[in-house]
Order: sequence, then C-alpha cells, then structure tokens
Amino acid sequence: MSIQPTALRSVLNPRYLESALSNHYDIGTWEECLFWLRGLNDTYRVRTSSGMYILRIYRTEITDADVQYELSLLSQLKNVLGSAEHTDIGEYIEKKDHTGYTVLEAAEGKRVAVMFQYIEGTENNLEDEESCYAFGQSAAELHEAMDQVNMELPRYELDLKLLIDEPLERIIHYIGENNEAAAFLQTFATTLKERIVAASRQDLDFGLCHGDMHGNNNVFQQEHQFIHYDFEWAAQGWRAYDLAQVKVRKRQSDERKAVLWDALMAGYRSVRSFSAEDEQAVDLFIVARRFWVMGLDVAFIESDMGALDYGSDWLDSFVEEFRDTGIIS
Repeated sequence: MSIQPTALRSVLNPRYLESALSNHYDIGTWEECLFWLRGLNDTYRVRTSSGMYILRIYRTEITDADVQYELSLLSQLKNVLGSAEHTDIGEYIEKKDHTGYTVLEAAEGKRVAVMFQYIEGTENNLEDEESCYAFGQSAAELHEAMDQVNMELPRYELDLKLLIDEPLERIIHYIGENNEAAAFLQTFATTLKERIVAASRQDLDFGLCHGDMHGNNNVFQQEHQFIHYDFEWAAQGWRAYDLAQVKVRKRQSDERKAVLWDALMAGYRSVRSFSAEDEQAVDLFIVARRFWVMGLDVAFIESDMGALDYGSDWLDSFVEEFRDTGIIS
C-alpha cells in the first residue's frame, strides 16, 4: 500500500525558499523573503539588494504544463504589447539558466515556483467614468494582443464543461445527491447551459481570455497604463465571460454601476468591437462565474478552507442567489 502525503497543503518556510532559489536568479543578494498572501497559490514578497520581487508558489494541482503555458503567453504578450498605450503585463524573471520556473518538493508533492517583477503603482477601484473608460481601452488592448499570440501548447478551454459541468459534479458530490438543493442545482445548471448555448449562436466573440479579470489582477495603474497579471486561468473562452468579472466589481456603488459599465464599454469599443449580443451575454456569464466560484469553494474545502463555513448557510445563500436570477422559475 502506498503511503499518502503527510499534508494536503503546506506553507513553505521562507528560509527554505531562499536556500532553494536564491542562487538560481541574478537579482542581487536576498535580504527578505516574507510570506505575503495565501490565495489559490501562495505569494511571497522577496526583497534583494536590487529591489523588490514577487515569488509565487503554485498549489500542487498546477502542473509544469500549466506554468509553461502561462509563461509562454506572458513572453508573447510582452512583445505584442511593447507599444501599447493603455496596457502592460506583469513579467516573470528568467533564471540564470534562462528557464522560467523551479519545481520544489513539498510535503504534499511537487510545487512550481516562479519569480515575478514587483508591480509598483496604485490600485484603481474603477469608481469614476474616466477610470472605467480607460480600463475598457486596456481590456480591449489586452484582448487584441491575445488575438495575435500563437499558443501551441495544449490547454483546456473556459467552456461549459469547466464553468458548469465540473463545478456541478463537485458540488453534488459534496452536498450529496439526496440533499434537497441537489435537484434545484442540477436543473439550474442545465438551464443556464441552455441559455449560454442559445446566446453563443449569435457568434459571440471567442478567443484567448485572461480568465480572472477582477480586482487587483488587472486594475493596478502606472500613469496611463493598467498592468495585468496573474494569468493562471488564461485560456480560450468567451470575451463576455472575461468582462463579466469586471461588471460585478464589489467596490462600485450600486447606483453608479450602470453608468460606470457604459463608460467601460465605450472605452472597450473605442479599441475593438464588442457586439450588442456579446454585451447581452455578459449577465449570463456573471451567473456562470458565480456557479464556477461555488464549485471552487468546494474544491478547496478539504485542503484549505475546512468545512465549518461551508454548511447549510453557505449552500442556502448560493441557492437563493441563483433563484433570484430568474433563470428558472
């Protein structure tokens, strides 16, 4: 019988990371390695004699192939966006051997480490029309650049399988098929898929997406440019899905959301086209994103979150939210 890993998710010691990685980079003498943020992956802030950097330690589910795809995309985007007016990306730091990542051994298995440039700038909360217009321009420039890259590495798609089918399977497995919410969630998922399939017959814009276009992944601003980073979920998908995550930003006041969204759309369309059908589909993808988030919650209960906060209140809240969409009566 094989021995199971001693941990499902560990936090790597900063001193170990310095020992394992410092000689691989030509970024000066390490002065500090600080555990900075626990998210889907772990982030460390590294300060050296030459400046500040961000070290990402990916969770063990992220494979070499996943990281190779992300870094290849970043390299190509950097070239394409060289003269972009509104848009730049967070760059990764090459190692001395000109590779981009290191595979580390952790208690739970292999984890990939990548060093990134530290992004200076201010987080724009997109609370005024001028900012939203500028961000719309930047999002459009990013999509335009993504249309020009040539990604030959294998990759999943941000399709209905990833957004709805796989989350549904995880959710039902977690709550149990006999849970009174199970039948509703299955019907809801089926109807949501049907709505999206019908919308996609309108020839929606489908192409390479950032995949996680929300919050400070995309709204750090340096002068007139927005700096986009954290491309972990980048893949082929509906552009309406990418922009859906921006439309529901929590930091905007409800009474201003419609005006700010119109400004963002105007900015986007000043750079590239986005049809009325694409814009109408955004609201469907807002719901699909929330369903995906529910499935993501479930995926991290065992290894990260613990079950305490993911009981009946959590389930009832999502069910009520999905009922309120009016997608099924």
